[in-house]
Amino acid sequence: MTDQSISKPQGAARSTKGLMQKTINHLIQLQDLLIARAQQEASMEDVRLEQLDAAIQAMYEQLPPPIAAQFKRIEKKAVLGIVPVANGVCSACGMSLPVSLVHSVHAADRLHTCPNCARMLFYPESSPRNIGKRQRRSEPPKVGIERFSAPELMIPDLASTERDDVLAELCSKMEAEGFVDNGRLLLEEALKREAIAGTAIGHSLAFPHVRGVEGGGLTLALGVSAKGVKFGGPGRALTRIVFFMVIPTATSAFYLKLLSGLAQVFQKEEAREKLMGHDSPEKLWKALIKVTKPLIR
Repeated sequence: MTDQSISKPQGAARSTKGLMQKTINHLIQLQDLLIARAQQEASMEDVRLEQLDAAIQAMYEQLPPPIAAQFKRIEKKAVLGIVPVANGVCSACGMSLPVSLVHSVHAADRLHTCPNCARMLFYPESSPRNIGKRQRRSEPPKVGIERFSAPELMIPDLASTERDDVLAELCSKMEAEGFVDNGRLLLEEALKREAIAGTAIGHSLAFPHVRGVEGGGLTLALGVSAKGVKFGGPGRALTRIVFFMVIPTATSAFYLKLLSGLAQVFQKEEAREKLMGHDSPEKLWKALIKVTKPLIR
């Protein structure tokens, strides 16, 4: 009798957690679609907007109405409606959360919100972390694109010609240079993001990225290919310039501004040509700084 009375609540708890975890995963996927739509607008590419709008509407309709309404209210006020807990902190607003709340979020028995910013919270099981190098106090303040990247994150001649291999190359570079702790996990997340909506746009550009990489600032790597990469862009045109970014939750809104700035700069053929044909990371770095200086500050 004792074993039966204990097993039933445990089974019910597991069932409740399983259902709530499905809802949380659904909200995360919905948010990814909303961000993908915002990214399409920021990159001045509207070819997929109708398709994304239809997918977003379908996902809203699959949610319980009270949760859908709550998520819409939050999403209207902020870029993100559901955010991860990172080291006991709300990754969106930076508030330290009570230990009991962190445990409850991890348990996923129901939806919990941040007491400060009211965003929904979830507990990431595993994700890459940004361990980007800190600026030394003796160094002059960084401006423009220098705030987000470094010469060692430049690849002037990508070895790969297929999308997945190029992403692996860029993720390995970020790990090798000490900017992220796990290139394999980073690649997995990048491929998941590409499955939602491809990040290649016109003008031979692609902007793959991974959001929710906590622990450091927004970080950008650049890969250039003279041969061209099969990235799945519009009309299956080859991609020659790949900006790969890892984005902490708190910088999601700024990322869209940076993406818009990069798209605006490199829609011009003259700007794109200035990144081609360099034989060293240092030369590519100098060219990137020079061409982005007027718009990215």
